[in-house]
Amino acid sequence: MAETIPDLRGIPKARAYNELNAHMEAVLDGIVDPIAVMATLASLVHHAFGHLWTGFYRVAEPGLLLRVGPYQGSLGCLEIAFGRGVCGKAAAEMRTIIVPDVQKFGGHITCDPRSRSEIVLPVLGPQGDLIAVFDIDSERLDAFDDDDRRGLELLLSSFARSAK
Repeated sequence: MAETIPDLRGIPKARAYNELNAHMEAVLDGIVDPIAVMATLASLVHHAFGHLWTGFYRVAEPGLLLRVGPYQGSLGCLEIAFGRGVCGKAAAEMRTIIVPDVQKFGGHITCDPRSRSEIVLPVLGPQGDLIAVFDIDSERLDAFDDDDRRGLELLLSSFARSAK
């Protein structure tokens, strides 16, 4: 098992995500429990890139409610309604949302006032159903782009292949 978390800051994002994906696959070899995978993935991404908050909001009531899952960082919101804030909108619309400046996003939910930008991705299970959203906040404006979207989608694709 790979026991350390690589620091991938300063490496071109495409390469960094490929390295992190290989590292994640080594760490999680044989593990299919979705909570264990979420906890490990949140830790790996959070520490590899030095984000402010990195974690999952799990579907608690399909189409209605997300509930905080494994995460790294300061306290997060405990529950978010579908359609509310960036996470709720990503869940309701089943699409990735990149917010360059959270203060310019109507309806943004402020869990940590240090957050300046955000990316939220839907997490799909093996049947294509929404099981969670993956939320990352940064203290920097415009911290996320399509390289992050593609790299994070690669990391999250393991859920569609193996989540129970």
